[in-house]
Amino acid sequence: MPITNSLAQAVRAIPDFPKPGVIFRDISPLLNHHFRETIDMLSAQFSPEEWAEIDAIVGIESRGFILASGMSYAQNKGLMIVRKPGKLPPPRHSVRYTLEYGEDELQMATNLNPQRVLIIDDVLATGGTLLGTCELCTQCGHEIKGIGTLINLPGLNQFAWPNTPVRSLFTY
Repeated sequence: MPITNSLAQAVRAIPDFPKPGVIFRDISPLLNHHFRETIDMLSAQFSPEEWAEIDAIVGIESRGFILASGMSYAQNKGLMIVRKPGKLPPPRHSVRYTLEYGEDELQMATNLNPQRVLIIDDVLATGGTLLGTCELCTQCGHEIKGIGTLINLPGLNQFAWPNTPVRSLFTY
């Protein structure tokens, strides 16, 4: 399924946001006008054989929730969430990570049985959020079967997770 011009054109580039020198990729118009097509395109990044090996999709706060929820519904898979501190009740694991403009923390519930998971986020910038999420999934006993993002900014990252390439619809 080729990416259409309308999908690519629906991602707005906002220069100098949230700080000078950063180009923010606004996916709001994409989600508003092309949500179903976006979910279908993200899902198509993985083969039917790969989908058969996935039990649940992990969405990362906050825009990753949107994409993971759509994919979870479309593929009839479970949904798990990774959140910022103070949003999940115990029991949970936590991990600190570095992001493009600072440091933060992520948390994941530990009361779910280990599953085979696909991690989904909106943007791969420095890779800190994805790395933290991979570490959380591993701490919780989940097996990472795939990683997908809507946007990859390879000039900002050298993200890698063993035997798990990141699949992205857009690369800037």
